[in-house]
Amino acid sequence: MTADLVLRNGRVVTPTTTFRGGVALHHGRIVAVGEDRSLPAGDTVLDVSGQVITSGLLDFHVHFREPGLTHKEDYTTGSTAAVMGGITCVLDMPNTLPPTSTPEVVAQRAAAIAAQSYCDVVLVGVVVQENVDQIVPMAAAGVVGFKVFMGETIGSLPAPDDGRLVEALAEVAQTGLRIGFHAENNQILQHRARQLRATGRQDMAAFLESRPALCEAEAIQRVALFARYTGAKIHIFHLSSKDGAQMVREWKAKGVDLTAETCPHYLFLPAEQYAEPLRTRLKVNPPVRTSEHAAYLYQALLDGTVDMVATDHAPHTAADKFNPEVWQALSGFTGVETLIPLMLSEAVGKRGLTLNQLVRLCSEAPARIWGVWPRKGSLLPGADGDLTVIDLDQPWTIDEAQLHSKNNITPWHGWQGRGRPVMTIVRGQVVMRDGALVADQPRGQLVRPLATQAAA
Repeated sequence: MTADLVLRNGRVVTPTTTFRGGVALHHGRIVAVGEDRSLPAGDTVLDVSGQVITSGLLDFHVHFREPGLTHKEDYTTGSTAAVMGGITCVLDMPNTLPPTSTPEVVAQRAAAIAAQSYCDVVLVGVVVQENVDQIVPMAAAGVVGFKVFMGETIGSLPAPDDGRLVEALAEVAQTGLRIGFHAENNQILQHRARQLRATGRQDMAAFLESRPALCEAEAIQRVALFARYTGAKIHIFHLSSKDGAQMVREWKAKGVDLTAETCPHYLFLPAEQYAEPLRTRLKVNPPVRTSEHAAYLYQALLDGTVDMVATDHAPHTAADKFNPEVWQALSGFTGVETLIPLMLSEAVGKRGLTLNQLVRLCSEAPARIWGVWPRKGSLLPGADGDLTVIDLDQPWTIDEAQLHSKNNITPWHGWQGRGRPVMTIVRGQVVMRDGALVADQPRGQLVRPLATQAAA
C-alpha cells in the first residue's frame, strides 16, 4: 500500500502515549500510526524531525459571525486564523443574524462553510422561547448540539423562561445531543449593572462587580438541576470562576452528564493585574476574574473537573471595542489563532501541563463532548486525516498586525513565548506550513455528530 501523505521522524503525542514515529494519510483519512518502520510508503513524505505530531487540535468555541455580521469576521478570515494557529476544526456559535434557530439557517451556514472555510466546522443551534419545536429539525439538519444564552450577551438573544427551558431540555435529551449554556443569572447582573452605572463608575472593576461569580454559580446550579430531571446532557461554556467550578464538580458527583470548558484569558490574565491596563480590550462575558479564580480553574483542569479549553473567539471592530463608555464597549476579542501557542508556553512551558494533557484538553475531549469523536480528535485508523505539527522550540510574539482574523484586537498583544504549530493538515491536505497558508482553495465541511449520521 502507498499512502497519499506520510509524516515521519516525529514525536507522536496522544492523550495517553508518546512515541517516535509518524502518521500515514490516504484519501483524507488516517491509515497508519506508529514507528517509522511500520508506516507505508507515501506519494509525499514529510520529514518532521524534532517536531510533535498530534491529532488535529480544536477550538470548540468560536464566533465566526456569518451570516449577518461579516464586517467583524467571516468564514474565510476566521478559518484562516484557525489553521494558522494549528486548529483543524471549530465549533461555531449561533448568535448570528439571523440566529441559528431553524434548519434553514443551518443549511445556509453549511453552504458558506463549504465555499469559504479552510477548516472544518461544527455548529450548535440556539434555543430561545419561541423555537423549541425547531430542536429536532435542527438536529436532523446537522447541528452537534444546542446553546442557551442565560445572561445578556452579544446578539441580545433572550433565554427561554424556566418552564420552556425544562421543556427544551427534555426535547434535546430525545435527540441524544448536548446543550450548552452561557451560564449567568441575568436578573442579578442587570440589577447590579443598573446600580453601578447610576454611580457614574467607568472602571473595569465596576464591570467585574456587575457580573459576580454568584451569577455563574446560580445559573449552573439551576440548569444542572433541570438536567437531572430531564436526562439532558449539558455543557458549561467559558467557565470563569471558582464558584462555578465548584458547582460543576458537585453536579458531576451527583451523576449529571455535565461537561465544562474554560478559556486562556480566565487562566492567565488575572483581573487585579490586567483589567485596568487593558481596559475594554479585556472586556468579555463572563468577565475575567482575580488570580484566586484563575488558580482554582487551572487546578480544575488538572483534576478533570473542567474538561476542555477553548477561546470564545469573538472579534469586534475597534469602534465597538474601544468605546470610551465602558458599559457600551462590546465584550469579546479574537483568540482562535493564539490558543495553542498560549497553552504551549503558559501551561506546558510554565505550569507543568503535559503535552498528553494538552491533546486531551484541546482535541480528544471537545470531540467526545460534542459527539464527533473518533472522526475528529483522534489518531485512530479511519479518522479524518487532521494533524497538527508543533515546534516546541520556536519563539513567538503576538502582534495584532500579524494575526489573520478580520478584526485582531486581543489582550495578548505583545506577549512572547515559545512553542507553536508549524503545520496544519485538514483531511489529508496541508493547509498551513511554516506560517504560510498553502491550501489552494477552501475545503471545509460541516461536520455532523456521529450519532445522527448513524441514524440517518
